[in-house]
Amino acid sequence: MRLPPFQRYTRFIQLLGVLLAGMLVGAAILNTLHIAKFQHMYNVNRGLQEQLEQYEQDIKYLNHFKSQHTVIKSIKLRIENGSVSEQNRLQLDELTESELIKRVKENLSIFLGKSIYDIDSDAQLARNLLKSMVYRDVYGKDYTIELKTVLLVDNVLQIWMTVKAYARPPG
Repeated sequence: MRLPPFQRYTRFIQLLGVLLAGMLVGAAILNTLHIAKFQHMYNVNRGLQEQLEQYEQDIKYLNHFKSQHTVIKSIKLRIENGSVSEQNRLQLDELTESELIKRVKENLSIFLGKSIYDIDSDAQLARNLLKSMVYRDVYGKDYTIELKTVLLVDNVLQIWMTVKAYARPPG
């Protein structure tokens, strides 16, 4: 049996190899784009679900306190990024921020329904509670928060805070 000479087909085999390599690289790039788009869609969906939960909770509290005009009806938390020095600046993703806000809001829920004239009785307690509070295992990391500004306007308690990564003490 005689084998055909492959010198005639070397150019064709090279082109076929380049075509297959291009297909593999294209498939990898397309898969990466698909995963990135899916991850973004997941983050947006998660954020919208958390907003929906927050709105439902706000509606429940607002309906509960609608006849009382001098009580705290909702709590609004904001995380500051600009006041922290460049070396300590912590870039948080949307999911981590929303989870931290949810946990802090649970701790501050003692203020809901309190009279706006009696807020000073519990303010020091909340400040001391949150000053030393470490939020563990928020998507695999630990954080501490520090309250910067607390403002009460139109029955809404607004709080600005900074978030720092928690460094565990050695030992």
